[in-house]
Amino acid sequence: MLEFSDVSRRYDVAGGAVVALDNVSAAFPPGSLTTVVGRSGCGKTTLLRLAAGLTEPSGGNVQRTAERIGVVFQDARLMPWLDVAANVAFGLRGRLPPAEIDARVAAMLALVGLERFHAAYPAQLSGGMAQRVAIARALVIEPDLMLLDEPFAALDAFTRRVLQGELIALWQRRRPTVLLVTHDVEEAVLMGETIIEMEAGRLVGRHAIALPFPRDPTDPAVVGHRRAVLDRLIAGPRFPVAASGVKS
Repeated sequence: MLEFSDVSRRYDVAGGAVVALDNVSAAFPPGSLTTVVGRSGCGKTTLLRLAAGLTEPSGGNVQRTAERIGVVFQDARLMPWLDVAANVAFGLRGRLPPAEIDARVAAMLALVGLERFHAAYPAQLSGGMAQRVAIARALVIEPDLMLLDEPFAALDAFTRRVLQGELIALWQRRRPTVLLVTHDVEEAVLMGETIIEMEAGRLVGRHAIALPFPRDPTDPAVVGHRRAVLDRLIAGPRFPVAASGVKS
């Protein structure tokens, strides 16, 4: 479970304070798959960093119950002194027998198409390849809570679609709680059970999508959901919502 209770986050900058999150309350039940969409600077990444415990709230409380948390940032954040295999294995060290770690890492590298690069170092990878390593590192621990900050933005269209599908398949098999932040409305519709819309540090909309996975971006139902979310975001500022476990 992941829950925000009246959470605010302010940053002190020259000339005053910037409010990144403004009195947000939201509940993400165990096994839920939620995408968060909004303009750049609306507070999506701050929401995710608070969920991960990487940032402390200025007010309110964040509660989480998870033994294993997998986080993927917008940039790969690999350890440059470790090769690809060691980067992927890092979260498993000391928890599993070496043979099982090797097997898991090999399977993940095959999944992201990097099995031939297991001995390469981050400096030898392209930006997209490095991001695939970061995704493999998050998936390999089989997390209870997955937090993803625009994880596919640096990938080519084919790899992006493959990894979107694999993330959905992982969620269907293991049912971790997933919170995925994106500025891509189509991605939010293709991957979310629920879409949360953000504006100016507030949660201003909640959009449930009762469509089976996998979803086809050309399906008229998907197109309709995408248009509805996009139209609301384009329409401009709205009041915060209080609906079905999400309020601000």
